[in-house]
Amino acid sequence: MGVTQLVSDEVFKLQKRAIRIITNSYSSTSCRNLFKEQNILPLQSQYVLSLAVYVAKNIDDFTINSDIHSINIRHKSSLYPPLLRLTKYQKENYYAGIKIYNCLPPKIKELSGKIKHFKRSLKKFLLHGSFYTMEEFLD
Repeated sequence: MGVTQLVSDEVFKLQKRAIRIITNSYSSTSCRNLFKEQNILPLQSQYVLSLAVYVAKNIDDFTINSDIHSINIRHKSSLYPPLLRLTKYQKENYYAGIKIYNCLPPKIKELSGKIKHFKRSLKKFLLHGSFYTMEEFLD
């Protein structure tokens, strides 16, 4: 586990503690519903929102599958991830942004040209899911 992961785990624990204080809940209360009730995104969901909005704003800097493949493929509107073998590069924001964007529901991806609508719809989706981890979001 890297330093960044340790720091984000600590920040997430503080975020859960703060939401329990705000809602006057017990320390053993699950925060998942508290986040939804207070319309607050958990830390990882905020990360997903930030990266997805960055990708949507800079969509021209990314390659779309239909630009690479001349045949009609199922994921033609998805972004083409660069072929990287090193895990170090796969964890960078550029690659993570592509991965996150490709996992978004098609209805949200369609709004990427209208950033305000895109952000609003994505935040609503993330609030509903209240994702605690990247793996939870990607599944």
